Amino acid sequence: MLQRFWPILIILISMASVQGSSSLAKHLFSTLGPSGMAAWRLVFSSIMLLLIFKPWRKPITKQAWKYIILYGFALGIMNLSFYSSIERIPIGIAVAIELTGPIMVAMCATRKKIDFIWLGIAIIGLVMLLPITEAHTDLDVVGILLALCAGACWAMYIIFGRKAGQLQGPSSVALGSVIVSCFIFPIGVWQSGEVMFSLDVLPLAFLVALLASAIPYALDMIALPKIPASTFSTLMSLSPVLGALSGLIFLQEMLSVKQWLSIMLIIISSIGTVLSITHKPKITSLKSS
Repeated sequence: MLQRFWPILIILISMASVQGSSSLAKHLFSTLGPSGMAAWRLVFSSIMLLLIFKPWRKPITKQAWKYIILYGFALGIMNLSFYSSIERIPIGIAVAIELTGPIMVAMCATRKKIDFIWLGIAIIGLVMLLPITEAHTDLDVVGILLALCAGACWAMYIIFGRKAGQLQGPSSVALGSVIVSCFIFPIGVWQSGEVMFSLDVLPLAFLVALLASAIPYALDMIALPKIPASTFSTLMSLSPVLGALSGLIFLQEMLSVKQWLSIMLIIISSIGTVLSITHKPKITSLKSS
């Protein structure tokens, strides 16, 4: 039994690492701001990815460059939008809203009637989070819109990343990260100033990148070949719960019963969508964050 469930445990630890990094990143917002934190995460992650994938070993075609650049900008805007979002709204809610991006990509890949049910459930959950019918809400509207932007970028990240990966392989992850870092880092410096280079900040920023990228990559590389793709995707659907728990434990972010219900509906939609799609039996490539 242990042999059967240890890969699942490793994936859950990987997801907890990612969501824990969001709490640590949010803790640094008072010093760095979302753009400064996003800039350092991308820079440190790029260095780690370069060391892992060594993209200089394979020539890059012109066609691959196009998708790598698009992938990189989707990654950068996704990170920047997500961090700007969790500055304004709880992490669990932001992750749940962001999850609608992959749900829509999955919906476009299938034509089953039951998927309209899953889509409807996701819409209901999203509408419950949005301040549409209420004159007052404790959720910041800009934060919600930024989370939706992060979700849209996540969808583009999947589409462009898949194409870049087909043309260039896993090294496209490192190349895309390096490209977008060159654009996001000056924005971070412009908004955060000299504090970006404070020795009090740099170790924690590096830790965020380590928790968000290096550790999950290493754990996923161990576990992904051992589990079905549908199992992995279903586990990923639980990210909003881990995000909410991370926010509760480390940042004391309390959610209402209605907000928890909304998150649950989006998770149910994601799991239902995953289970209704035919997947390859195993995952052989590394997932991207």
